[in-house]
Amino acid sequence: MLTGFVNTSKAQGGFINQAQGRFSGLGGGKGGGDSIAHRTGLEDSITIHFRYLDTSRFQNFDSALYDFPQRISVPWYQITLGNYGTASRSLLFSPIMKPGFDPGFHALDIYNYTVSEARFYNTTRPYAELNYMLGSRSEQLIRLMHTQNLKPNWNMVFEYRLINSPGFFQNQNTNHNNYRFTSWYQSKNKRYQNFVVIVGNKLQTGESGGIQNDHNYLDSAGGAYDERSNIPTQIGADNPGSRNFFSTNILTGTFYTTATYMLRQQYDLGQKDSIVTDSSVIPLFYPRLRLEHTIDVTTYNYRFRDTYAGDSAYYSHNYLLKRPNTISDTFYLRDFWQVLTNDFSMYTFPDKKNVSQFLKLGAAFQSLHARFDSTIYQGNSKNTYNFFVHGEYRNRTRNQKWDVEASGNFYVNGFNAGDYNANISLQRLISKKIGYLQVGFQNTNRTPSFVFDPGSSFYLDTTAVTLKKENTTVLYGSFVQPKLQLKLTGSYYLLTNYAYFMNVDSLWRVQQAPSLFNVLQITAEKIFRIGRKGWNWKTWVVLQQRVGNGPINLPGFSTRNQIGYDGNLGFKNLRISFGGEMRYFTSYKAPNYSPLTGQYYYQDENTVSLRLPDISAFLHFRIKSFSAYVRAENLNTLNPSKGGFTRNNVPTLNYPYPGLQIRVGIFWSFVN
Repeated sequence: MLTGFVNTSKAQGGFINQAQGRFSGLGGGKGGGDSIAHRTGLEDSITIHFRYLDTSRFQNFDSALYDFPQRISVPWYQITLGNYGTASRSLLFSPIMKPGFDPGFHALDIYNYTVSEARFYNTTRPYAELNYMLGSRSEQLIRLMHTQNLKPNWNMVFEYRLINSPGFFQNQNTNHNNYRFTSWYQSKNKRYQNFVVIVGNKLQTGESGGIQNDHNYLDSAGGAYDERSNIPTQIGADNPGSRNFFSTNILTGTFYTTATYMLRQQYDLGQKDSIVTDSSVIPLFYPRLRLEHTIDVTTYNYRFRDTYAGDSAYYSHNYLLKRPNTISDTFYLRDFWQVLTNDFSMYTFPDKKNVSQFLKLGAAFQSLHARFDSTIYQGNSKNTYNFFVHGEYRNRTRNQKWDVEASGNFYVNGFNAGDYNANISLQRLISKKIGYLQVGFQNTNRTPSFVFDPGSSFYLDTTAVTLKKENTTVLYGSFVQPKLQLKLTGSYYLLTNYAYFMNVDSLWRVQQAPSLFNVLQITAEKIFRIGRKGWNWKTWVVLQQRVGNGPINLPGFSTRNQIGYDGNLGFKNLRISFGGEMRYFTSYKAPNYSPLTGQYYYQDENTVSLRLPDISAFLHFRIKSFSAYVRAENLNTLNPSKGGFTRNNVPTLNYPYPGLQIRVGIFWSFVN
């Protein structure tokens, strides 16, 4: 996937031993040896780096101003149902490439906090971030983050985020709450360390089923429907104009609650060493064998509820489900899972001074317990397990000329027995003048997600379908030239037994592709310098093509472009980015959305196209630790004949994007 331009900035000093990926300067020794408490020349500044759980290299903050979508966790290639916080899908083909158990609910994934994205910091002083965004129709984003080293060898982080957006149309209000806590501790002798991650996500989004007869209402010649909240929707109570900030009273909607509690402990056997300076002795430790244990408890609670289901014939018409007896009857679906995983692993380090070169072997036992509740079927439960083995080899050379990553896992026994994944990636720094080249291969054999299983409350097919394992192979490569600010990526997918949903004659069907088909995807990212110094044209381009008779439709061409200024306008402490932005994709038969199941499903009848590209104007600036974002989005909806912004794009059938949307964001960091 496209993740933005490569950050080519280098680490600016610091006390982190990046090859070891550890706290440095810890432990006793004559003269103290505490590099955090006894810094020279940095007492009034901060040195801060972070790493992720499964990496040892530290990273710096990305200081880019232009990429606002990353600030709100909605990448440019994601299409929502028209409101911030609603279900989304990607314009880029990105199949699930993870074996083992998967509940199957991914439409709200971009709003989740995850363990894999948890950051573990090392900082010389307490550091905090305060983010606030206000948008049209009371759209709100609040994010708080605080981290500090409680001791030189112990760091803790807490972050919280609220997304609340009533939306422009009825029954699309969202209210998401996320929190994440991390702790990273390392003993003074550097043999033992532990990582704690606690993550919680409470996602609530209204479901409308789309507006009724989108073209008639959207293109009506003036009148009440110019106020988009007056347009009736297919499900949900009629509540035009409702703008109740912080409201969690969603009568018809999707409710996803997940939580993860993880503890990872590591103990190293190896070789002691030290560095002797004029004033202190700094102890070092080089691991040669590492023992690791990870225990992880995760709960998944997926629900759909319509409090006034009897007021709509939507369910009988679109799903052939029996209509509730009275207007006030509730329609309810629920899948609840609790997954406990115990994993034991061993590492060996061939090069004592390079912890990024290692061989890892491990095994895990996974216990799964589920409960299912539905107004269609009687509630039931399921208890099962998985046992799998895994391995990984990684060699990230210190000169960065060769990087090798190879990993795999295999499910030996249990519910997902026979699932596996194999991946290998090679990256080479050809030269600083030419750039980086990466090539890779991945093959995944997986049981279709549990939402395809007849045991799920969300399985609405009238017949039980036995599915084979999905098999997906991808060959990929990328070329990065930092000096030219260019990135090229290519991926070639081969898929068999691809599982998908389809609605045929108002029957909800589970299907599986009967034959092999392929998808070719080519992406390009480039910054062009134009005009005077500081004026740039940034472009992202995606080309995609399906080969064979597969149940996937993709836009052949998608692009995002920015033209504007990036610089300081001659002021020392100012960084500013302003200009215009455009997003466009070619016409194609886009997936439809099922609010009852929370799934996008394949359709091959209705073509979706943009009236005009999505157009925005922006002004982003930073003064020292303060950043601000001012944006006017969906300028393309201007309708001069009606004097308003009513020419809405409809990228998903019956789910229009809003008209003019103003967003103002403040992002402030503090050093205590």
